Formats: sequence, C-alpha cells, structure tokens
Amino acid sequence: MYLVRKAAGFVILLAFAFTGVLSAATPPPESAAPAPRTLTYADAATLGLVEGVTEYLPVSSIGHTIIATHLRGLDLDQPLLDHQGQPIQTTHHGVTSTLTLKQAVDMYNVMVQAGPIAAILLLFWRRVASLFRGAVGRDPQGLLVLRNLLVAFVPAGILGFALHNVIHDYLFNYKLVAAALVAGSVIILLAERWRRIHASNAFDAPGPELHELTVRQSLIIGLCQCVALWPGTSRSMMTIVGGYLVGLPPARAAEFSFLLGLLTLTSASGLEAVLHLHELRASLPIGPLVLGVTIATIAAAITVKWFLSWLGQRGIGAFAWYRLALAALVLAVM
Repeated sequence: MYLVRKAAGFVILLAFAFTGVLSAATPPPESAAPAPRTLTYADAATLGLVEGVTEYLPVSSIGHTIIATHLRGLDLDQPLLDHQGQPIQTTHHGVTSTLTLKQAVDMYNVMVQAGPIAAILLLFWRRVASLFRGAVGRDPQGLLVLRNLLVAFVPAGILGFALHNVIHDYLFNYKLVAAALVAGSVIILLAERWRRIHASNAFDAPGPELHELTVRQSLIIGLCQCVALWPGTSRSMMTIVGGYLVGLPPARAAEFSFLLGLLTLTSASGLEAVLHLHELRASLPIGPLVLGVTIATIAAAITVKWFLSWLGQRGIGAFAWYRLALAALVLAVM
C-alpha cells in the first residue's frame, strides 16, 4: 500500500500539471478573424506548473515545457508587437529580426525557473546558510560543499555558455525531446542496475556526506550534468546518476542535485535576462510572469518533498517507464 500511495502521488502531480496543458481554448469560428496569440495568464500558470513539478524530477523539465508550449499553441513564428504596436526587435547571431511568440515563450520558460530556485532556497535554507558561512570562512564543511558544487557546475557552465545558441536553434523541438526521453530511460535503468550491483548503501542509509566528496567525484557529477544540455534528458536525472557513480545513495544524490541546480538554473536564467533584457521587458507582461513563478515555486516545493520521500524507499527506476510512455505519447499526438 505504501508503494501504491507514493506512485499515486507522482501520477497525481503529473496529471495535475498536464491538465492545464491539454485544456487549450476552443478555437474561434472560421468566420472570425483570429486575434494575435499572446502569453495569457492561463498559459503562464500552465507552464509554471509544468516547470515546478518537473524541474527536480528525472523526467526533463525542458522537455515537458517544450511539449506544453506546443500543446498550448505557443510555438508560433508570429511576430510580436510592443505597447506602441511596433515590432519587437531581437538580435541573434549578429542578425536583427522581429521577435516571435515562440522565442518569447522560450525566454519565459527559462525565466520561470526562478520558482524552483526559490523552492530550494526555502526548503534547504540551513544548507544554503552553511554555504554562505563557508564562503566567508566560518563553516569548514560548508566551504567544502561549496567547493564541490562549484567544481560540478563548471563543465556544464562552460559548455552551456558556448553552445547556448546551438542548443536553442537545433535541439528545442519535440522529436529530439522524445528521443532524449527514450535515451534517458535507458540511462536510468542501467544506472539502477549498476547501483544495485556496486553500491553498499541501503536506500535509507545516509552514505557519505556531501562535504566528503572529492574534487574528482564532484567533477564526475559535473560531467554527467553536461549530457543534460540535450533537452529532454534531465539535469536532475544526470546529476543523480553521477551521484550513484561516486557512491551516493539516492536521497543524498538528489540533495546534491538540488543544490547544484541553484547554480545551474540561476546562471541560465541570469544569462537569458542579460542577453535579452529589452525583449523580455517588451514581450512578457509582468502579471503572467509573476503568476507563473509563484505557481512554479509552490509546485516545486511540494514535488521536492514528495520526491525525497520516494527516494527514501525507492530509486529512480520507475521514472524510466514514465519517460518511455511519455515519449510514445509525444510521437503519437504531436
């Protein structure tokens, strides 16, 4: 019964997230002139909910938001206008063009990651405070954890910055997301098999502390995170798998993944804001953005607490089957 309740909780969370995705508005009659599509409060709430539920699960938040964006009809090359009715200009690869709805929504999907960031700051405030004390020389263990997080962040940080435009131009589509979902399923099943064979820790055993990780072990986790630059793979999945490889039990690997997400998500959102501040201010109304971030924060906090409870008794193997089912659904209906 325990397993059934936990599995039911996971299904309910994801079902709740996709309720808004699948409830797109009824299209207007053919005789009516269609109004220009914009990011509505309903769109913002749906995308925020999907981001919050999926960010820290090994199912790929980017993959889910790409799918949600498509199902909501937001992946359009429709030009966007500012408050004066003028086309919003954006510069990409040194070429200036008119900002499209799809580009603006892609920016929103990155900015709404502020919600999951806030959730981790709230849930792990003691650990975060330890990191800050370590940074100023008042907490030796906190300093070691901070060192490990920075080492793990560097590979994906460098590669993500270098390939930022390539990833957005060529990898953000649902077919490649479906392929990544399948590939991730295989990685999860192999990782769970490897952990059962090699790991000596039980699911609920504390395992090594995060400050006991070496620079080499932290780098291994960071290199695993690089794989998640392929949308649909899942940053959470790859960092947890990396944790397995260096001997962390599931719950402790997830904790490291959550803390590493503070650096990774903050840098991604910050880079988007710096590169496209003008377009963001002109194309994304503050109301829907605030609503989306708020919903993402609440959803992420609930999901993280549930996920840690799940990992206390189970691994991440069950998520492989969810990913396979989702990939089949995506290829069937999109």
